[in-house]
Amino acid sequence: MKSASRLAILKKISEYEKKGFWDKDVEDDPESIVLTPDKIDYLNEKFFSRIMTKVANRAAVNYYERLIKNGDFVIKEINGIENYRAVEGGAILTCNHFSVCDNYAVYRAIRSELPKGHYLYKVIKEGNYTNFKGLFGFFFRHCNTLPLSSNTATMKKFFSAVKTLLNNGEKILIYPEQSMWWNYRKPRPLKDGAFKFAAKFLVPVIPVFITMEDTEKLDADGFNIQAYTLHFLPAIYPDPVKTDKQNATEMKEKNYAAWKNIYEQVYGIKLTYLTE
Repeated sequence: MKSASRLAILKKISEYEKKGFWDKDVEDDPESIVLTPDKIDYLNEKFFSRIMTKVANRAAVNYYERLIKNGDFVIKEINGIENYRAVEGGAILTCNHFSVCDNYAVYRAIRSELPKGHYLYKVIKEGNYTNFKGLFGFFFRHCNTLPLSSNTATMKKFFSAVKTLLNNGEKILIYPEQSMWWNYRKPRPLKDGAFKFAAKFLVPVIPVFITMEDTEKLDADGFNIQAYTLHFLPAIYPDPVKTDKQNATEMKEKNYAAWKNIYEQVYGIKLTYLTE
């Protein structure tokens, strides 16, 4: 039997696709608690933050690797890693967002490529940082995450941290679709944020698109566990003679086109939406 809650989510995704609500959340998360600047240490400048990050990252690796070992999280293939290797220094990675596992899939694909002392940083929404309890709340707060905030002072700290990290050669993962749509296979229209950062700080965007296929094993909700194939696509660079706005727009369009191309190649169908 398939769970009623997941069936309701799939129905909501279908409804939102028809209405073009591309960036709206489909999960029933509570209203976000505001993240104030005193509650976040983006750059791990405090000793306690560094200790917690080390503990959380180790726990996350153990958690996800156990899922992989048990066949509950499947990474089938990694394509185009040479496109990642071709980029030196700081960069924005973009990825389609459909699972709580997709960020670990990206990290696992590049972890052996990261220089010693460097990490994959993940931009997350405010509520993921402030609302969640338990193990995932622990991961959201301490696994090299960069939470957004509805507080202006906190966002100033956020922008400063992003600039510092990119200047230090770090890689930052951003979901330009914004919200997570569970097991949704199509690329969705993209938001501007990731590309504004790339344009402002003159760093490339490395598009990553994950395609899926059913495995024979069912998850706890009665749905087929998905096997992921990660596609690292050629980096998109800002043009230093163009304005930030021009670069952000063009990079976003190129990113979407690259995702669309992979979607149509792998699934063998033309990308269409149910929008009314």
